[in-house]
Amino acid sequence: MNCVPHFARSYAEARARFLAAARARDLVLETHVLLDHVGADGEALAMDVAIMASPGAESVLVLTSATHGVEGHCGSGAQVALLRDDDFLRAARAARVAVLFVHAVNPHGFSYGRRVNEDNVDLNRNFRDFDVPAPANAAYADVHALLIPPTWPPTPEHETGIADYIAAHGARAFQTAVTGGQYTFPEGLFYGGARPAWSNVTVRDVLRRHAAGRSRVGWIDFHTGLGPLGHGEKIFAGRDHAPDLARARAWWGPEVTSIYDDSSSSALLTGLMCNAAYDECPDAEYAGIALEYGTVPLPAVLLALRADHWLHNHPDAPEAQRAAIRNETRAAFYVDTDEWKEQVCLQARTAALGALAPLGAGTP
Repeated sequence: MNCVPHFARSYAEARARFLAAARARDLVLETHVLLDHVGADGEALAMDVAIMASPGAESVLVLTSATHGVEGHCGSGAQVALLRDDDFLRAARAARVAVLFVHAVNPHGFSYGRRVNEDNVDLNRNFRDFDVPAPANAAYADVHALLIPPTWPPTPEHETGIADYIAAHGARAFQTAVTGGQYTFPEGLFYGGARPAWSNVTVRDVLRRHAAGRSRVGWIDFHTGLGPLGHGEKIFAGRDHAPDLARARAWWGPEVTSIYDDSSSSALLTGLMCNAAYDECPDAEYAGIALEYGTVPLPAVLLALRADHWLHNHPDAPEAQRAAIRNETRAAFYVDTDEWKEQVCLQARTAALGALAPLGAGTP
């Protein structure tokens, strides 16, 4: 199967391909428009939802893309590939599993080539209880000024400061400090926000109307930026609850990693989107993974994110520098080669098909 045509160069193109693929299957479509914002080319921004209902379905498989905006080039391609896959759709109906395609959870970030949303919020740090104090991340405060310096590129002194921190605390501690989620620096990296984001509210609404009341809920959220090139790491997307991790490994295999036992390439995170499944579908047997595709080495990913945030904080930067940083950010999260796209589609298909049998039958 040629997977290349499923992928798009822009959010607008990706959205058009997704909607066309869903309409070709006569699926029910919903459009949730992000009001008061337009895209990079003046286009409307929306989270689109396609529902493939299966007669008698007690279970639903949720497939989400662009939680981290620019990563939507990958996730949208995977969704379109599955929408065009006769065997996958036939297998879902045979297993009596409904499929919920949620396209562009973060349309603003997708359109503008940023990982964060319209308020500089990392959505996968935003799904927390805002009625209680935010989790503290004192370690991030120690490196914030080094990560986003006054000028770009960073000075040797800033890079030496980061190297010294890593030498003193270790690379994993540095990754946790930076990526774990912070709620103190709105202009900073991995900021979780001060309130539920529009995407948070909208995703919860979609789950309440289309997944709540189901006996079983499976969730695959497509991501990029961690791990070896082209490898799709299956990272457990759930709370720190041993039976839920065991269920995910029963559904997708023992290779499912976890942020809770240090087996994942991801650090321990707060405010994960998977919390919405527990809140909105409390009676369902749930299992979820983030399918995380490797792109470039982690230091290059982090450098691109630092540049992106610097640019956000310096809107007066020269156009040539803006374009260079945008291209660098895109390249950190989307590998525009035929081989990588084939790897994405194959592993997405395997993961989606693998969820159908346990969703249809249930597992202990």
